[in-house]
Amino acid sequence: MVDVGAKQETHRIARAEGWIWMEPPTAALVRSGSAKKGDVLGIARIAAIQASKRTSDLIPLCHPLPLSHVAVIFDWKEEAGQPALRCEVQAETLGRTGVEIEALMAVQVGLLTVYDMCKAVDRGMHIEGVRLLEKHGGQSGSFVAK
Repeated sequence: MVDVGAKQETHRIARAEGWIWMEPPTAALVRSGSAKKGDVLGIARIAAIQASKRTSDLIPLCHPLPLSHVAVIFDWKEEAGQPALRCEVQAETLGRTGVEIEALMAVQVGLLTVYDMCKAVDRGMHIEGVRLLEKHGGQSGSFVAK
């Protein structure tokens, strides 16, 4: 692991996003809350938060962080009749290392949970565009995606 002991504790924030594309009937199930496995967005939100908290268990040499806040937002868009669900996660901590990986992990697990809960009706769903949107705090300063 990288030694972060000499670094200052600072307020650190990271925001990440990703998309899952699906067929219109699948989107209707998710929106209505009537998927066979239950409330897709509610369960995906919990999965994303849990994933952010467990990131160091899954990524070798990743520091465990005491997260002070994790927010998960889902919103929809449609292109050429194909709906896509966007997952955005903001993670925060007061610490010596950043929370980018925690935010990215949360997005991916949130979207994978949507896939898992809907795969019986739509195996053609696909996840794309997972990326860091911004991060603030720490020695390297701020980053904002273009």
